[in-house]
Amino acid sequence: MTGAAERRRTTFLRGHQAEWIALLYLLAKGYRPIARRFSAAGGEIDLIVSRGDTIAFVEVKARGLMDDALTAITATKRRRFSRAARAWLSRNGWAAGRTWRADAVFVAPGRWPRHLKAAFELEIS
Repeated sequence: MTGAAERRRTTFLRGHQAEWIALLYLLAKGYRPIARRFSAAGGEIDLIVSRGDTIAFVEVKARGLMDDALTAITATKRRRFSRAARAWLSRNGWAAGRTWRADAVFVAPGRWPRHLKAAFELEIS
């Protein structure tokens, strides 16, 4: 395997591991999973979870340092994420009337995951 291919594979595996860590963390906080890796409209949502009447669309970011994870959600990522959220909502009418928000879970080695509720505003309209 070439160096670039090996890096892509390592990054892919680290992302999957971070999503599992985030999901377990959210389960421990009382969230129920609805979907993983939802992809539509040119965007992807790592996790969709619910608790009470709230549906949280969750972006998971894994970085070597927590500060790097906090700055990893760019404006482009937010737009694509919001497009995917709109697509999911259009396919799941039962979610109407509930509270929706864009959360983030940041994962870094040797640290507890950090869950940030309403990490950014969804562009739903």
